[in-house]
Amino acid sequence: MTLEEIKLRRVVNQYLVIPSDKRTVMRDLMGVQAQFMPNAIHSLKIRCTDFEETTVKEYSVKNWTVRGTVHVFDESDLPLFIRAGDGKDYRRNEWSGRRFWNQRDQWALTPERQRELASVILSALETGAKTRDALKEICRTHGMTEAEEGSMFDPWGGGIRELCERGFMNYVVEEKKSFCLSPAYTPMRDSEAEREMARRYFTHFGPATVHDAMYYFHAAAAKVKEWLSDLPVNTVECSGNVYYYIENGKSYACDMPACLFLAGFDQLMLGYEKKESLYLAPEHLRAIFNLAGIVMPPLMLNGRVVGRWKKKNKKLLIEPFSSLGEEEKRVVKDKAETLWEDLAKIEFTN
Repeated sequence: MTLEEIKLRRVVNQYLVIPSDKRTVMRDLMGVQAQFMPNAIHSLKIRCTDFEETTVKEYSVKNWTVRGTVHVFDESDLPLFIRAGDGKDYRRNEWSGRRFWNQRDQWALTPERQRELASVILSALETGAKTRDALKEICRTHGMTEAEEGSMFDPWGGGIRELCERGFMNYVVEEKKSFCLSPAYTPMRDSEAEREMARRYFTHFGPATVHDAMYYFHAAAAKVKEWLSDLPVNTVECSGNVYYYIENGKSYACDMPACLFLAGFDQLMLGYEKKESLYLAPEHLRAIFNLAGIVMPPLMLNGRVVGRWKKKNKKLLIEPFSSLGEEEKRVVKDKAETLWEDLAKIEFTN
């Protein structure tokens, strides 16, 4: 298997050649990263046969999952991602033990006070979804101090995140920050869930290296090798690396797409060790993965990231790394017009 064949297999496995229904895509790819909802929406749009922006909430959940980042994923996978420590802390409103958040210097909530405010928030959500700001106001009416607010509503998660990670509640699948109660479910065991996620990874992200899986899961090499020893993986050596994959019955008798407008934080970028990317040249790494932790939307031509793009209102801005030829520009324009019916202007910066 050549590097070009590996690249094509990944693109096919990630539904960028032959799309599928939204629920299949979300389950197989373990959701799509969603710090910024427009990125998640676009990531699904380019992969799904049944995508409708107005119905993206259906069967979808938004919560902290892989790598501790916010993803939109299929609600049937709540037991897979939101496990609350082998289920021991599932919907347990008790906070006396040592945890990541209450060890922070600025943490201002006693276990008793956190339990009280958690109950206030959950009671408020029983009448329907509430925005983050609305929940703050409700908690203030129950005496929440400024210091307590800084802990319960910490910008990086805090007490709100802990409620989500214990299976009490989720984000609403929308751009504004709103929360809703989670449906009841039985969490999977951690070991069982890890194996299932590894199976999906090597089935739908593969062929991939151990380094790739370490990067995607933020896992140690020993853990990835443990998963591999327990999965029906095939291996292939190419350019000095060993790639692992699980057969999924898909055909790769196709061409690499001539043009792809990948999403910001796209799984094709985040699924593999970024410094060893097969699609992005090292000299352009920071143009896509910037130092602020943002993953910009890449423009890919024939399996190679050649620039990035940005759409605002009806204008599409293309920022290539080097000048594109007239034929390449035509391919880009043709693809853009199939993606966005409202385009009024396409501009290339060079």
